[in-house]
Amino acid sequence: MKYLTRSEADTLRFAGRLADMLNAGDTVLLHGDLGAGKSVFARGVARALGITGAMPSPTFTLLIPYEGRQKLYHFDLYRLNDPEEFYAAGLDEFIGGDGIALIEWPEMAEIDPEPALHVTIERGDSGDEQQRVISLENRGVAGFDPSALAEWRMEV
Repeated sequence: MKYLTRSEADTLRFAGRLADMLNAGDTVLLHGDLGAGKSVFARGVARALGITGAMPSPTFTLLIPYEGRQKLYHFDLYRLNDPEEFYAAGLDEFIGGDGIALIEWPEMAEIDPEPALHVTIERGDSGDEQQRVISLENRGVAGFDPSALAEWRMEV
C-alpha cells in the first residue's frame, strides 16, 4: 500500500496514526535513502507514544530507549560495519520484547523479524521537497488497520 504525505507535519501525523496501531513486540523497519525522512517518521511515532523532549538520531550509539505510553527502542544502524556487530552488542534482545522496536537501516544488520511493518519512505515525484511517498508492507503486526490511514492513500 502506498501513501502520500505533503509536508513534514503531515508525515509526523501519518506516523502518529500508525503508532496507535503498534503494540509491545512489534517492529517497524524504516527503509529509505539518506534524508528521505526516516528520523522524522520516528519522531512522529515517538510523539504519538507520549515521548517528549529532544529525540536525537541514535546514529553513533545505535540504540536509544524511550519511555512513553509504551517503551520504544529507536535504532539507527547506518554506521554498522558488519551485521555481526548488531548481535555481538546484544541489540537483537530489544526486538520482539517489552516495547516497540523502530529500526532505521535494518538492512545493515540483515534483520527481518516478525511481526514487523516495513516502511519505505521516498521523495515524491512532483518536485515538491516536502512530499513523501510511504509504502507499507505488513508482516504480522496484528493491530495494523490500513483504513485508519485512508486520508493519505494513493491510487495506484
